[in-house]
Amino acid sequence: MALQIDLKGKVALVTGVTSGIGLGIAKVLAKAGCTIAGCAEHPNNSPEASSFLEIIRSEGGNASYNKTDMRNPEDIRELVQSVTEREGGKIDILVSNAGKNVFDRPEGCSEMDWDFNMNLNLASHWRIAKLCRPYLEKNNGVIILMSSNHAYSTMPGCFPYNITKTALTGLVRSLAIEWGPNIRTVGIAPGFIDTPGNQLWFDSFLDPAKERQRTIELHPVKNLGTPEEIGGWCAFLASEYAAFASGTTYLIDGGRSALMQDS
Repeated sequence: MALQIDLKGKVALVTGVTSGIGLGIAKVLAKAGCTIAGCAEHPNNSPEASSFLEIIRSEGGNASYNKTDMRNPEDIRELVQSVTEREGGKIDILVSNAGKNVFDRPEGCSEMDWDFNMNLNLASHWRIAKLCRPYLEKNNGVIILMSSNHAYSTMPGCFPYNITKTALTGLVRSLAIEWGPNIRTVGIAPGFIDTPGNQLWFDSFLDPAKERQRTIELHPVKNLGTPEEIGGWCAFLASEYAAFASGTTYLIDGGRSALMQDS
């Protein structure tokens, strides 16, 4: 009998679901049997929200969507309340994924960008985890926080984004210690994932195809990651097979961090 990840009957709250990694995660969790409660910054009647719902339903999954500004604590509170009312007080899996690149240098970063970054890319993960805690505790739930390979090594001009992603590894450890054993907390630190946002970055070069290939060659696997591959990690970490995993952030970067710069 083939090994299967079966998350049927579980409710997964996934943030930032209308594109990129968040959408990939939602698709894979839906395939594994989860009901998906998704959110993003787009209005409920937007094309992005409609597309998300159609994609999940085309995979045979059940889904709902709430417009949420993850920088706003009241929005997060309303999101969790809406999901639990709709799902009978049930949340089994929280994937706190929503975030944005805030790239600058220490001397050029404004107070506004610093506050935006700290609010969205760090504080929002703590806020939503805290609000979901009572529901997760009832069901021996799992929290998955989305960090980044920038938590482990970074490049010039990626401040202060790399600061918050590094801090998230500490949040993973603290929640695992404080809220175990009824809640497991793990982190995922993706490397270069092939998303529309990263394609925009390639398109900023005179020769996008050349820059894309140069980036691929930096990875021993000679590929970029896909959102669905990150989704697969989420499904595994939320499953019975990962019951002994907690307090750790998993770096998934195609081997890039293993390669010395002069290789």
